Amino acid sequence: MTCTEPPLPPAAVDSHAHVFTRGLRLADERRYSPDYDATVDAYVSLLDAHGLAAGVLVQPSFLGTDNSHLLAALRRAPERFRGVAVIDPRTPGDELDRLVEAGVCGIRLNLIGRPVPPLGEGPWPRLARELAARGLHMEVQARQRQWEELEPRLLRWPGAVVIDHLGLPALPSLSYPGSGALFRLLAAPHVWVKAAAPYRSAPRAATAMLRSLLRTGAVERMVWGSDWPWTRHEEGRVYGTTLTWLTAELSATETQRILCANPVRLFGWTPPVAAGDRTGTAAARRA
Repeated sequence: MTCTEPPLPPAAVDSHAHVFTRGLRLADERRYSPDYDATVDAYVSLLDAHGLAAGVLVQPSFLGTDNSHLLAALRRAPERFRGVAVIDPRTPGDELDRLVEAGVCGIRLNLIGRPVPPLGEGPWPRLARELAARGLHMEVQARQRQWEELEPRLLRWPGAVVIDHLGLPALPSLSYPGSGALFRLLAAPHVWVKAAAPYRSAPRAATAMLRSLLRTGAVERMVWGSDWPWTRHEEGRVYGTTLTWLTAELSATETQRILCANPVRLFGWTPPVAAGDRTGTAAARRA
């Protein structure tokens, strides 16, 4: 399988990928247990082959709040990586400082298969203030009616919020329970969105959502992620097509904004310019 990718602008960023190996301690509560390795070296090779300067490594849900493997990966290439960690909401400020120093730029809240937590109660308001004070965004993966529960608190969240995987739209019509709350959130000036993983949404729904957001100006607060290595959706997946799915809908100006300028604004980090051949080799594109 091959794909045709346009040349990428300098300092393009993949804002969502995962690294892990077999043998890591897995979370007791998990929906998935990987039976293969997704190594830092393999990911760096993909970045290089496709002309990407840097990547944001997101803690996978099956590793829970043990971020040790993520932090070790960040130490491997601090100039090219930033991280999104998973934490307990009672995590103290000094631990947040340690994560920031290690290269963590956000915290992930994955609510697939889980109840929506009371973000206005208990440890959450304190955590929201602590994250905002450190410039850490809150990345939220949720779907459908969960957005209705989340909307009131996320609209008042003191820092940046990132909606993962385009909010996992449930229908290509973009009209379904929870879609109104999702669109209201996406219109808020502090709410960002990751254009990633269309295969995790209903068929054709992610492309419909992407086009809708581009029409309404959300390009100002959009980043892209490959979602490598596509956990639970690995079969037949090709890294290059995760890029062409996006860039086929974009102008050159929009491509530069989403892949380069927006990550700098959201993550507070200017990555290096990619070295070498930006177009990659034909063999690498089949990886």
